[in-house]
Amino acid sequence: MAQNVTIQDDRADPLRERAIKRLKKRRDFYTHLVVFTLVNGFLIAIWAVTGAGFFWPVFPMVAWGIGLIMNAWDAFRDEDFDEEHIQREIRRIQHHG
Repeated sequence: MAQNVTIQDDRADPLRERAIKRLKKRRDFYTHLVVFTLVNGFLIAIWAVTGAGFFWPVFPMVAWGIGLIMNAWDAFRDEDFDEEHIQREIRRIQHHG
């Protein structure tokens, strides 16, 4: 006697899609971090070889570092909202129009 087996297609699961999206964001962040480290390490090496005067690599490091921090926040923050947050926002909208 043959059993009827139902195979669930996990590709359409919203939770799976969310997990894949978060994993991609984290992978992209780590790639960004490696590139940031390599490029700024190269700039520091140029600075050191050319006389190590004023530490000019600080400018691209700070500017790019701000972007890296924002990328980390996007990759690792929790995007879920609990019911309390949702209800609070609904009350705020109702109160302020």
